[in-house]
Amino acid sequence: MELHRQSPPKEALSQHSPLLAGIGTILWQEYRVFTRRFWRNTASTMVTPLLYLFAFGFGLGRGLRFEGASYLEFVIPGIVALTTMTSSFNAVATPLNISRLYDKTFEEYLTAPIPMAAIAIGRILAGACRGLFSGMVMLTLSLIFGVGLHLDGRFLLLLFLNCFVFAGFGFWAALTIQSHSDINKFNAFVISPMSFLCGTFFSLQNIPPLLSAFLHLLPLTHTTQGLRSLTLTGQLPWESLASLTVYGLAFFFLGLRACYQVEE
Repeated sequence: MELHRQSPPKEALSQHSPLLAGIGTILWQEYRVFTRRFWRNTASTMVTPLLYLFAFGFGLGRGLRFEGASYLEFVIPGIVALTTMTSSFNAVATPLNISRLYDKTFEEYLTAPIPMAAIAIGRILAGACRGLFSGMVMLTLSLIFGVGLHLDGRFLLLLFLNCFVFAGFGFWAALTIQSHSDINKFNAFVISPMSFLCGTFFSLQNIPPLLSAFLHLLPLTHTTQGLRSLTLTGQLPWESLASLTVYGLAFFFLGLRACYQVEE
């Protein structure tokens, strides 16, 4: 009932194109769902980052130094990247998978008089915003624990691109799997390995060249190294920005294509 008490500004949306109106409607719906579960979502968002922060940050101590910084300053950009990756992916993949295969409510989107691109952009943007919120929670926790990081617009841009990439990946994955359990395979074979291998907790400088070359193809590696470079040196690796943009566009178009295939 709460969802229907406040409706999106229909008059304002109707004055724009169907694409913008569709995106705005989906974002409004996701916003209302998120605010109804705000404290539950916030609490669940804090658990995993806090565990990583204590285990790999405080557990290993501030005495260790990596690339000219304390280990805590070194590892927090990686934990922020990791947190936004998992949050963005799960915010889209799990509910979309359930609504498509079990509730069948995703069919309502497909039959609604809005462009298919609006569905893809709206759901991916909503997932990216959820991931960005988790990143902000993680950064707030790091400030509370006395770790100040250099943040600017470039940091937020890179963080948003990371959220968009993995929300798009979750969107595409949820539309291509054939059963609910299949989503666990993406977590087991893609998300979890990237969490530990993409330089989140250690430097990639000392690993074998062949493995290093492969890891530098993965989007989380670019996010981790880009955020770390910004916080430690103030320099933005433009190849990281370009790579995340390419990944984001690729997953968006794959997800859009999967939408049309589901409709058929």
